[in-house]
Amino acid sequence: MDLFDVNWIAVVLAALGGFVVGGLWYGPIMGKQWMGAVGLSEEQIKEGNMGAIYGGAFVFSLLASWTLAHTFASYGTELSFSVKVLTAFGIALGFIVPAIGTNYLFSQKSKALFFIDAGYWLLFYIAMGAVHAWLG
Repeated sequence: MDLFDVNWIAVVLAALGGFVVGGLWYGPIMGKQWMGAVGLSEEQIKEGNMGAIYGGAFVFSLLASWTLAHTFASYGTELSFSVKVLTAFGIALGFIVPAIGTNYLFSQKSKALFFIDAGYWLLFYIAMGAVHAWLG
């Protein structure tokens, strides 16, 4: 299979879907709790280079989405909607959550921040899996 033989529309839309999840999660749903857990004020956040932050985050979302699309395509068979969503969830639960958990343990970050960020990554991958399943 060719590395770039994926549904690019699904890759971009899934990345956007994950991005929307992030906007909701770190905005109205968990925004205040997240700011408290990382020790940032709204003023400090506004001082950040938002173009670089959002642009970089979207590039990472595209990479994650492409990797997920490539993973699905590498199976060589058509996967059901639920298998794609559960696979995406499993990737987050089995790879992403342990990775950030390990980093947070060694950097002595709070459990609250871990659960906020872990929850986001689980939802991010579920959203991406759903978009890939819907368009795939």
